[in-house]
Amino acid sequence: MAGSVIRIERVSPRGGCVEEPVLTSKGYQLADPAHGKHRHHAEHATYVRTLDEAAALVERGFSLRMGAKGKPPSLIAPKSLRIVREDDVSCA
Repeated sequence: MAGSVIRIERVSPRGGCVEEPVLTSKGYQLADPAHGKHRHHAEHATYVRTLDEAAALVERGFSLRMGAKGKPPSLIAPKSLRIVREDDVSCA
């Protein structure tokens, strides 16, 4: 897939609000599926600095922590995410 990632969005956001990847002081937080039911624990978190790195991990099955104003962040499964790249956005 070509083009830089411009956003990662939740396919069906909670309450119709826009949810975005949560950027912490360590970077974007993801969960490795190799940790099974314990993947959501902080000690198993994987952090990356860019959306491109986050998208690469989501494509490998990692879940991404996302949030919205007034909503607590939650871990979102990769099948519930859409990666939008600059090449996907067309000018009309």
